[in-house]
Amino acid sequence: MAAGLCGTWDMVSNVNFDGYMVALGVSTTLRKAAVKLKQKKVIEEKGGVCCIKTLSALRNYTCSFTVGHQFDEVTKGLDNQRLKSLVRWEGEKLVCEQIGQKQNRGWAHWIEDGKLQLELFCEGQVCRQVFRKKESEKDGSCKSDS
Repeated sequence: MAAGLCGTWDMVSNVNFDGYMVALGVSTTLRKAAVKLKQKKVIEEKGGVCCIKTLSALRNYTCSFTVGHQFDEVTKGLDNQRLKSLVRWEGEKLVCEQIGQKQNRGWAHWIEDGKLQLELFCEGQVCRQVFRKKESEKDGSCKSDS
């Protein structure tokens, strides 16, 4: 895991989250609540296993994986789909392809101008989220024993 990705990140912007959730088939009620939330991301690595936690007042979601290895993922709390997911590096971007009922679904994380960038995409809809690193963690270190 690129050390710069690790840490605790607070959301500063969230563009087209509703459009992305419509593409996923998320209910109107859940979408209305979710677009108002300020999410937090916690990214860690330990023993080669990466863990990305998405935290909010409404729901929390944790995704653990090993880069380059396909895994089963259930998107509990969002659209509750069973997916086959594969995370890999594409240059400086950590990219996930999620294979399931929806086409062209996945996400990408990377650092740009010291901020965590996240693109979520599904069936032509793209949500762009930007996060600022928590001040006490600006050194960029990963919680890692590998």
